[in-house]
Amino acid sequence: MSTTEQRVAVVTGAARGIGAATAIRLAAEGRAVAVIDLDEAACKDTVQQIQAAGGKAIAVGCDVSDEAQVEAAVARIADELGAPTVLVNNAGVLRDNLLFKMSASDWDTVMNVHLRGAFLMSKACQKHMVDAGFGRIVNLSSSSALGNRGQVNYSAAKAGLQGFTKTLAKELGKFGITANSVAPGFIVTEMTKATAERVGMGFEDFQAAAATQIPVQRVGRPDDIANAIAFFTGDAAGFVSGQVMYVAGGPLN
Repeated sequence: MSTTEQRVAVVTGAARGIGAATAIRLAAEGRAVAVIDLDEAACKDTVQQIQAAGGKAIAVGCDVSDEAQVEAAVARIADELGAPTVLVNNAGVLRDNLLFKMSASDWDTVMNVHLRGAFLMSKACQKHMVDAGFGRIVNLSSSSALGNRGQVNYSAAKAGLQGFTKTLAKELGKFGITANSVAPGFIVTEMTKATAERVGMGFEDFQAAAATQIPVQRVGRPDDIANAIAFFTGDAAGFVSGQVMYVAGGPLN
C-alpha cells in the first residue's frame, strides 16, 4: 500500500451532493474518509457506498461552525482513522434573499457555516498536516463569488473563501501543505433545486435555462467537481497552491 493510499481525508457536508461525490471519489483513490455532516445519520448512505466498494469510511456528526464540536470531531477522526492530511471544506447552506429583505441571522448563518467552518476545520486539521509534512486543503468557493442577485451573503462568503485559500497557501506551504479552491458553476444539487424554488421555476426548466448560458451546453454534476478536487488533493498537485479553479463549463466573463 502506498503512502497516498494510507492517507486520511475529511470531507465536510458529505451526506449528499458535491460532498458525497467527493468522499466517494477520494475513497476510490485509496484514502480512508471521514464523512462529516451536521446529522451523522444522514452520512450513512455515503459511508455505505464507500464500504460497499471496499473502502474505509466513518460518519461523523459535527456542526462545523462550533469550535468544540470541530475539535472533538477531528480528535475522533485521528483516533479512529489516523491523522487527517486531506481536508475538503465543502459544508454550506443557503439563506437567499435580496439585501433589503435579508435578516442579520440569514447573513450570520451563511458566514458561520462557510467561513467560520472552513477556518475551524483548517485550524484543527493543519496541526496533523504539519506533523506529517504533507497536507492538502481544498475550499469550495462558487461562481457566485463574482456576484449573484439574491445571494449577497453567499457571494461574500464564497469570495472570502478565495482570499482564505490564498492566505493558507502562503502560511502553510513551507510545511508541505497546499491550499486550493474549487469554484463550481451550475451544479445539479439540492442547493440549486432550492434556488429554482426561490425564483419560482421548475427544476428541469431551471436546468435547461442554465445550460443555454454555459459554453459546453450542459449543467454540471457533482462528479465534475469531485474530479477537480481529486486533482488538487493528489501527490501530483504538490506544486499547485493558492489557486482558484472555476469548474463551470466555460469562462464566466
